[in-house]
Amino acid sequence: MRWILASASPRRRELLRQIELPFEVFPSEADETMDETLPDRLVEELSRRKALAAAGRLREHCLVLGADTVVALENAVLGKPGTEERAREMLRMLSGREHRVLTGVTLAETAEGALLRQKTFFEETHVSLYALTEEELEAYVRSGEPMDKAGAYGIQGKFARFVRKIDGDYNNVVGLPVARVYQEMKNMFGEEALRLC
Repeated sequence: MRWILASASPRRRELLRQIELPFEVFPSEADETMDETLPDRLVEELSRRKALAAAGRLREHCLVLGADTVVALENAVLGKPGTEERAREMLRMLSGREHRVLTGVTLAETAEGALLRQKTFFEETHVSLYALTEEELEAYVRSGEPMDKAGAYGIQGKFARFVRKIDGDYNNVVGLPVARVYQEMKNMFGEEALRLC
C-alpha cells in the first residue's frame, strides 16, 4: 500500500519524516471554496475534500492523508493572509490575545479508485500571545514568514518570541497533529502495518 500526503506543505512533510512515516507527496487539487464558518467543521470538510480529490486520481491501493489548518479568534477564521496588509490586520487582531488553532485530518483508504474507508477528525490547540509593538509587527511582516501561514504566523520560526503559552499539541500549530495521526493510523491498520512502512 502507498502512503500519500495530499499536501505540498513542507511543514507537514517534515513532521511526517520526524515520526518516520514515509509518505509520498501528491498535492490535492481540491476546491477550497467553502460557505461553512464554524472552524471545526470547516477544517474537517476541507481535509476530506483534499484527501478524496487526491484519492480519486490514484488507482493503486493507497492511504491518503488530507489536512487543513486554520486559526480561529473567537469564531472568526483566519487562513493564509495572501497580502502583507491582510497579514498586518491578522497579527493586530491576535496580538496579546488567546486564539485557537484547528487542524482537520482525513485518512482515506482507496483501491482502484474506490473509497474503502475513511476517518476524519480535528485537533485543537489554544495559543496565547504577548502583545506585539507596531515595530515588531512590521519587521515580522517584512520577513515574509507570515505569507503562507494560517493566521499569518509560523510558531516554529521567528514568531516563537511572541508565544506566551500553548495548551495542546504544538505540532498541531505547526500544521499536523502527528501523534494523533499515528494513533488513528494504528487503529485503522494495526501497529504491524505501520512498522512495515
